[in-house]
Amino acid sequence: MSPRQIGLIAAVFFAIVSPIVQAVGRVGLTAAQFADAGNETLRAAGYAFSIWSVIYAGLVAFAVYQALPRQRADPLIQALAAPALVAIVGTGLWIWASAFNARWASVAIIVVSAAALTWGLLRAPARNAAPSLQTRGFVWWPLSLLAGWLTIASAINILTVLTAEGLIGSPAARPAAVAGVLAVAAIALAVMRARRLAVYGVPIAWGLVGVWVAEKGAKGEVAALALGAAVLVGAYAVWRLRPVRA
Repeated sequence: MSPRQIGLIAAVFFAIVSPIVQAVGRVGLTAAQFADAGNETLRAAGYAFSIWSVIYAGLVAFAVYQALPRQRADPLIQALAAPALVAIVGTGLWIWASAFNARWASVAIIVVSAAALTWGLLRAPARNAAPSLQTRGFVWWPLSLLAGWLTIASAINILTVLTAEGLIGSPAARPAAVAGVLAVAAIALAVMRARRLAVYGVPIAWGLVGVWVAEKGAKGEVAALALGAAVLVGAYAVWRLRPVRA
């Protein structure tokens, strides 16, 4: 295997093992405890984070697929290798940053991870023919799913840290939450419009529904906005799945 293939396998291993080691070893704060310090502005229901099981499964599939001998010179995987490596390693590093309550480091890690992978997906070479089901299932979909979730997680993480640091107080909490929801929806629509990355919108819509569930009791208008944004992003993702006519 090439160094690139080995590096991506190691990155996926690190990303998956990090939360296990942190939880079993009870090292520092859990992700929930980290978020509790500043979740008054915007939060998602706990169940929403179960999407990580799907993301990890997709990353394992991607790691195995890209490691196959015939994929060694694949131009798409070569183009996506570096941004994928940054994002996948970043998911593991974030676990340790949050465990040790390194708030600003957690922001830097998740924002860089989301930006790198999203930009990589937008810039990856496109072939004239539609990608095969294998390419979609083992490359585009797993990485788009990760990029989408990192996008909405970045917004929540930023607001959580700003709140925990006292930079967002009670008067600004609702406007900041509204701004966060709108920013996430705008990014999702822009990315899907720029390229047919419908799967990118799925975790964002999922996360926005999680925001609605978590906030509908305390911030009705923020919850309603999140639900509306989830419907819009989800509908646009479905629309982008339509076949392209020649």
